[in-house]
Amino acid sequence: MRKLSELKTGEELAAEDRRDPEVAAELERTAVANQLAILVIQYRVDHGLTQTALARQLGMKQPAVARLESGDHEPSLATLARLSRQLGINLRLDVAPDSMVLISA
Repeated sequence: MRKLSELKTGEELAAEDRRDPEVAAELERTAVANQLAILVIQYRVDHGLTQTALARQLGMKQPAVARLESGDHEPSLATLARLSRQLGINLRLDVAPDSMVLISA
């Protein structure tokens, strides 16, 4: 049995995964969706909302909020605009040849 001190940390395991070209490509492909998922979850938690309550606020159905929070589905520009408008948050999408980043300001 291994000692606890011999085990790798979560960050070490994640760094190893990111060195795999397939994993790195998937992380890049889903970067905006993952960033939006974190933002939506944080907003919902900060405001004490369920997915259903947030969906009502956004004029969506609960499964749409669940999809946003999963981080697996790339949001459309219309969805980003709706979130910004309905939640009163500023979102900026930076698109560059080597990356795409969603920033909440």
